[in-house]
Amino acid sequence: MSKTKSPAPEPQGIIFDCDGTLADTMPLHWRAWQAIAQRHRLHFPEDRFYSLGGVPSRDILKMLGEEQGVTLDHLAVAHEKEAEFQPLIAQVEPINSVVGVARQYHGRIPLAVASGGTQKIIGTILRHLGIFELFNAIVTSEDVTRQKPAPDIFLEAARRIGVPPQFCRAYEDTDLGIQAIRSAGMEAVDVRHFTRGVRK
Repeated sequence: MSKTKSPAPEPQGIIFDCDGTLADTMPLHWRAWQAIAQRHRLHFPEDRFYSLGGVPSRDILKMLGEEQGVTLDHLAVAHEKEAEFQPLIAQVEPINSVVGVARQYHGRIPLAVASGGTQKIIGTILRHLGIFELFNAIVTSEDVTRQKPAPDIFLEAARRIGVPPQFCRAYEDTDLGIQAIRSAGMEAVDVRHFTRGVRK
């Protein structure tokens, strides 16, 4: 007699990545990156940009500068990239299949955002989409030292909503993010399996 796989238990807390998960921002981030790469003579192809989803801009810039022998202040240029992206936020659309999950669970269990972006940009995106108030905690790259694929940002989000990691479910759109979730001991949901219109 074959055993049927039992469904995953309901989570006690849910954590969402933002860019490419709650918000369809990645093509807009790519536009900002193109301007920065051209300005600073950096080689940064589109496929590599998508493969580094979830990695903070400052870390990407430091990596590219070191690899290509380009001297730059990675923190200052990260601010330039943020400034290039900020006017594009008005064009950001929600990824409704994922936002719908957040709305479904809002008020029932605690929800958090765990993003490789900055507080300023992520807060602006969530407010633009009208979903900022859905979340009990917003954790960004500024709140942890080790970034995705390290589990730290998801562990910090779980700590802030008061739910042990093993009882959390987390949603992501990148390989690095999924790796971080699994390293944190959480149930991982890869939104690429059910989102539409998001470039990967």
